Amino acid sequence: MPGQPCAAAPLERVIAAMAAQQGQVGGRLHAELTDHIPSYRAVPRELLDQIWRRHFQRALGVVREGAVPAPEDFGEAEVARDRVARGVPLADGLRAFRRALSAIRDLFIAEATERGLDPRLIVDRTTCLWELADVASLRIAAVHRQAEVESALFDARRRADFLRGLLHGTLSAAAIHSGAAIYGLDPSWPYRAIRAVPQGNVGPDALERSLEAHGRRNGRAALFAVLDEAVAGVVEAKPETGDLEVTAGLGPPTDLAAVHRSFRTAGRMLEAARAYGLRGVYDLGDLSWRVAVVAEPELAELLLDRYLRPLEAEGEFGALIEESVRAYLATGRHIREVARSAHVHVNTVRYRLRRFEELTGTSLDAPDTAVELSWALAARESRTPGRATAAAPRPLA
Repeated sequence: MPGQPCAAAPLERVIAAMAAQQGQVGGRLHAELTDHIPSYRAVPRELLDQIWRRHFQRALGVVREGAVPAPEDFGEAEVARDRVARGVPLADGLRAFRRALSAIRDLFIAEATERGLDPRLIVDRTTCLWELADVASLRIAAVHRQAEVESALFDARRRADFLRGLLHGTLSAAAIHSGAAIYGLDPSWPYRAIRAVPQGNVGPDALERSLEAHGRRNGRAALFAVLDEAVAGVVEAKPETGDLEVTAGLGPPTDLAAVHRSFRTAGRMLEAARAYGLRGVYDLGDLSWRVAVVAEPELAELLLDRYLRPLEAEGEFGALIEESVRAYLATGRHIREVARSAHVHVNTVRYRLRRFEELTGTSLDAPDTAVELSWALAARESRTPGRATAAAPRPLA
């Protein structure tokens, strides 16, 4: 039907009548949108008017030509990015667009009917306007989702950049306050730095999402990002990780301006926890002096040579000696408790302890022996002194 000369003049009169009412219909539409779609209250009136004019003129072109533009001819990318930035959901954007097209379609039908336009032409152009709504809705949905992805990636990069600067102490006071306002942190509140690595089949991204979800359930402010191979961030308190497959180090509480010091401690805690094969979140209060065992591999080697490696020549009996010595220290030097837990006679335990002293040339009653032996036993529990440092993730760039 497009291109019939006899229909051109009446159709143009309909289009002219529609164009004369563009502002009036747009005003009613704006009131409807702000009344029924709350998210659109954040969109400035002048911007809505601009978009309305574009939709209106495109619809008039469809009425005139009887053809719908190709999807790639709909320039909606900037509009979609604006809606995403203002927090307008895709569903609201589509509702607003369909309300606009419905208003245009109703206006066309009313004017065409009043001016006696050929019914077949009215049906044809109304069908074209329906098709325009469908094609444009698909295009709007596609560019909106793309804008959401771009916005999410930008936000993730910005959050990671803020955290990287915060945890390395490179941000100015103004930048810290600005970032804290964006991410819901209180600059006057103490925070603890955390550094975590996933275990099992969990990846860093999934671990970050899980930690954030745990934080939201606990109602405490926290901020995480994937930095290199680890998840790093700041938390108000020691997070409860439940059944999460994670090993994490936690630094001491401090204000945001000094949280980079807490982050260095968190790295040492993580290194120590990984060296001992631990799962969960650990701070200095949990690991205590055992952190130093991992940090001083040369000393650990010396004490292993002095206290434990002489037992290796005894074979299985040497392993029994080490077991008894370990239990002797753990029970506060109560030989009867050691015997009871090992299901042996107390004289057996005494013999093993005496044999330890003979092999090592030390006395278990000496305070230095208790300290150094505990150190050696802790080093034995870790993944060997030489490998402890290698197990930790590389420092953040």
